[in-house]
Amino acid sequence: MIAGMSSLRDRKRARTRQALIDAAVDLFERHGYDRTGVADIAAAAEVGTRTFFRYFPSKEALLFPESDDRIRAAVEAIADRGPDEGPAEVLLRALRTVTADSEELGSRLAALRLRLIREVPVVRGRALQLQLDAQREIARHLAAAYPQRLDPVTAAALVGAFVGAVAGALQVLLDDPDQATDPAAVQAALRRATEIALTGWAAAPTG
Repeated sequence: MIAGMSSLRDRKRARTRQALIDAAVDLFERHGYDRTGVADIAAAAEVGTRTFFRYFPSKEALLFPESDDRIRAAVEAIADRGPDEGPAEVLLRALRTVTADSEELGSRLAALRLRLIREVPVVRGRALQLQLDAQREIARHLAAAYPQRLDPVTAAALVGAFVGAVAGALQVLLDDPDQATDPAAVQAALRRATEIALTGWAAAPTG
């Protein structure tokens, strides 16, 4: 009974969280980011503003709902690495896991986020901070996992190349609506971009 209640509560929380995201996307598209407030988003999702802040610290945070999941996927891939799997292969596997489990990369939210990053300084600042935090966290775990191959600077450079390839490919994809809404095209393009960025590392011996 307790497990069932917990599962029901988790599903309700997931629905409320998604309702807030969907309401924000709709309002940002119709009225613009600056003209949409937290109270507007909460009202559209049929919750109070106090409930909003239990899920998101700010309205710009709504635009990056899966950032923690992506870091977690990379860290888990590093922890679960095989004996012959090098750092580049681990990062590529993490990307495959994220893109296979998520449809968000080809969604309305992804296209809106990219446009607002370009147009709204506070959103751009949030994106840059999240990217830097992710790179730092992943690089720290990668250096610890491969102490004979990576020092902190090398790990940071490798992760920076990986994250930069993902970001660059997404910018191009989201400018092309036909590709951006096709999950298979998004996955293929991200895989190609990251493999190009990590070619030297992927070919290097693991010993």
